[in-house]
Parts: sequence; structure tokens; C-alpha cells
Amino acid sequence: MELEWWHWAVGGIILILAELAVPAFVLVWFGLGALVLALVVAIAPTLGITAQLAIWLLVSLAFIVFWFKVFKPGSHKTRIGMSASEVIGEIGMLTHDVAPFARGEVRFQKPMVGADVWPCIADEEIKAGERVRVLEVDGSLLKVGRSGS
Repeated sequence: MELEWWHWAVGGIILILAELAVPAFVLVWFGLGALVLALVVAIAPTLGITAQLAIWLLVSLAFIVFWFKVFKPGSHKTRIGMSASEVIGEIGMLTHDVAPFARGEVRFQKPMVGADVWPCIADEEIKAGERVRVLEVDGSLLKVGRSGS
């Protein structure tokens, strides 16, 4: 049986859709490889089945390698998954005033735990524009105090 371009296109779409049922984030790369091969087979329909399978495997593996090279865990500038001890001591700038019974907002130069702006609380009144240091993490709020520097 000769595999035609549309066989690869349908197979690729099925693999990409199967990723919804199998949340391993692997099938999508083989599905995209099949879609690329569909284009190759449409341009060069005389490729044999062995060459088609080899190209599909190489393209799929290239997608996987590219994914892990570009989006390697731990290489992002955000600190998603950081523990509280890694956040404590970070310096940020208040964008909204904070007071003992009023929430403020602090912006960090480097995103922390996935965002660069966080709601904060403080034991004293601090005006917007001042530098603050994270003293502790209280649920989804950061407790801040005046920065010593």
C-alpha cells in the first residue's frame, strides 16, 4: 500500500487530537511531524514507505529536541514553583500604596512565581514608588517591608 500525503495529514491530525486524551505532551510532536511529512509527500510523491517513515521519525524527534532545547524546564526567567524561602528577601518597587489594612501592589524586575506584579500587605504605610523587600509569603499575598538599600 502506498501512503499518500492525505494519509499523513489525517494521521497527524488524529495524533494531535489524541494528545487531548493522553496528556503526556508527546503525541503532538509526532502529529506535527506527520503534517510536515504530508507536505513533503505532496511535493515528492515518489518517496518510498521507508523514506517516509524515516523522515517522519527524524522530523518528530527534531521537534522534540527543539522543544526541550528552547523550553527546557528551569530555563525560563520566571520562577514558577519556587518555595517561599526563595522569594523572601527579593526587592521590588511598590506600584500602589500599601498600609496595615490596605493591600498594595509590588512589581519585581524579574518575574517571581510566574508574574512580575503581586498583591502585597505590610505592617506599616509605604507609598508607591518606594523599594520594598519581601518578608514572608502569606497565601497568595506577599508581606513586604521597606528595603534597607
